[in-house]
Amino acid sequence: MPILLGLDTGGTYTDAVLFDSARGDQDGGVIAKAKALTTKHDLSIGLTGAVEAILPHLPQDHGVADIAMVSISTTLATNAIVEKHGAPICLILVGYDAKALERAGLRQAMGSDPVVMVAGGHKPTGEQQAELDVAAVRAAILEHAPKVAAFAVSGYFSVRNPAHEIAVRALVRELTGEPVTCGHELTSKLDAPRRALTAALNARLIPQLQQLIQAVEQLLARKGIKAPLMVVKGDGSLIKSDLALTCPVETILSGPAASLVGARHLAHEDDILVADMGGTTTDIAMLRGGRPVLNKEGATVGGWKTMVEAVAVHTYGLGGDSEVRIDDHHGFVVGPRRAVPVSLLATQFPSVLLVLKAQDATEEIVPHRGQFALRQRPLDAGRSSLSAGQLELWDKLEAGPVALADLLYSPATQRHLGRLLDRGLVAISGFTPSDAAHVLGLQNHWNREAAELAARQFLRRPANPIWKPPADHEQLCSDVIEQVVRQSGEVILDAAIRETSGVDPHHWGQLGRDLIRRSLSPSQPADALIVSELRLNAPLAAIGAPVASYYPEIAKRLRTRLVIPPHADVSNAVGAVAGGVLQRATATITQPQEGLFRAHHATGIKDFVDLEEAARYCTELVGVEAAHMASRAGAVEIQVKTERADKVFEEPTGLRIFIESTIAATAFGRPGLTV
Repeated sequence: MPILLGLDTGGTYTDAVLFDSARGDQDGGVIAKAKALTTKHDLSIGLTGAVEAILPHLPQDHGVADIAMVSISTTLATNAIVEKHGAPICLILVGYDAKALERAGLRQAMGSDPVVMVAGGHKPTGEQQAELDVAAVRAAILEHAPKVAAFAVSGYFSVRNPAHEIAVRALVRELTGEPVTCGHELTSKLDAPRRALTAALNARLIPQLQQLIQAVEQLLARKGIKAPLMVVKGDGSLIKSDLALTCPVETILSGPAASLVGARHLAHEDDILVADMGGTTTDIAMLRGGRPVLNKEGATVGGWKTMVEAVAVHTYGLGGDSEVRIDDHHGFVVGPRRAVPVSLLATQFPSVLLVLKAQDATEEIVPHRGQFALRQRPLDAGRSSLSAGQLELWDKLEAGPVALADLLYSPATQRHLGRLLDRGLVAISGFTPSDAAHVLGLQNHWNREAAELAARQFLRRPANPIWKPPADHEQLCSDVIEQVVRQSGEVILDAAIRETSGVDPHHWGQLGRDLIRRSLSPSQPADALIVSELRLNAPLAAIGAPVASYYPEIAKRLRTRLVIPPHADVSNAVGAVAGGVLQRATATITQPQEGLFRAHHATGIKDFVDLEEAARYCTELVGVEAAHMASRAGAVEIQVKTERADKVFEEPTGLRIFIESTIAATAFGRPGLTV
């Protein structure tokens, strides 16, 4: 059987596995595995480190030419959305009214990025509601192109007729050559504001995924690996890398989807709740009957409800590298923003330890003690996209990390830094659970002395009435671990309640939250009148590098069976090569007037006088399209399944009125391998 290479690039680590399906249950099919730190400023460094560590373990008489497929899963897109990072974009809305920005969180999602509204768009029946204002589109493209990395286009009722989106896309390519995303390419569902949001997120993610794929391609070329390169989508299926670059939003939840596929393969559990804890997030999802449960309404990530079909995952900003902070409303909390652990930063930049020692030598209370700023990745839209103040900070960070106490000297510099953080160009390093774990001896990967100094500096922060500091830094670290256990238990129960009933536990009010917190407490008063003991009625699989430090206690408090499968630390990379290729195509039939049936498809609209004739046309069209998409995505031995769903309104008199029909085709196959 062929050898497969699985890669996973997360917020903290890049994982690599050599996989041989012929090994069956023997060690999960894993021949070798390795981890390297993810180097966001240059992803090729971390990728090279992980791959070079496992290639010497190729089976005897095998070489790199025997690697038949390489597949990547990544949490970069998910993390970028959760942390509200992303490249600057311009969103062009065709035929929308101004109120659309207030729906689906579109205005908040765009932030300070430009939104341009132009005349055009279509009616629900597919006819043009107004002519496209080509002059306004051209002017907007030329105005904003120098300061953005990509464009997003969403036309009103473009899923019923995409002509105007296609025209705008052509203009963007003609005038700029910048990447451009159209809403109709990502979904065939109605809900214009959500479609616009999905297109905007897709455009914003293109530069990041492009950086990852190019880094992998260059690495494979250097190593002489000529196997096809695949990427894991959010539904757990695979897609060729060149196609993934046109729709990176489909890779949101790529990491969680791969972790589910990997957990199923490694744990041999068909019905289980899976918690994947990384450096930035905890992702929680269900396996039922051995398959990931999908959210067909669209994935919600970082509070944004997209129209991307993906695993029904609940993503929370809670990981081993989450920022430990004092919140003015909630007190001592962990997350949701990631911070580079100080112990890790000192390992990479020894000068950081000297700065920490100098800060520790003085009792003076200085804001931002124990915190640093550093560049996280290259500029995505050129220096002209930064203001003068942002450029000044950017240049100061060229040589490496700088203490925040030395960097921030005015409210203006704080605003400039905030914008660089929002774009994901700069990261903050500070005290994290990973640092606390190093102090307590639960982990030993990085610089323990730096972690201890960071904990001591955290205790010297200005007084806060909502939080009483513990007696010493070791107790602080114990408190951090306890807080991670409690918050993890809360998010698991939150996800389980949503999965079971669709109810948001936050709507329960203070009493509901108190019951959850009491249930997760290590002990409850013996004389308490009410004792809360919630139990997770499903086994819990924990995967991810930090889980051994937290999840035995979490499972104990959830009163459930814990499964930490072999190779749980690289489950995503295993899942990256254990999936198949799956593509879907849809068409819709409406009845704009009595006796007329209109087929709507990405290629345009076509009218029929007979519903069944229209259905046959759509069935053939989407079947061919899905098979072509699967082939283009890298599948062989393709099978196609079509489904038809009619929406009919029945009056009390028994009269049936046709509303619309949806014809869908699903094509699936195994990824093509080099043999």
